[in-house]
Amino acid sequence: MAHVVMYCTAVCPYCVMAERLLHARGVAVIEKVRVDLQPELRIAMMERTGRRTVPQIWIGDTHVGGYDDLAALEHAGELTELLNQ
Repeated sequence: MAHVVMYCTAVCPYCVMAERLLHARGVAVIEKVRVDLQPELRIAMMERTGRRTVPQIWIGDTHVGGYDDLAALEHAGELTELLNQ
């Protein structure tokens, strides 16, 4: 299964929903980068993704985007394939 990285905060409901969806698809480990604890990590996330909102999700080398983007992949039937690469 691909390595999953999620930039998140402690109180973000979309981060929680993204984590639940990923776990439901068999992802056992999500590397969480808490941007609320270290502001420099949010700056790094913004430079890496061009976005400032959380979650920002990477599956392997692919930047998925936020929860809505992740849910759209699931709806299109493409999430499992991406996770299995």
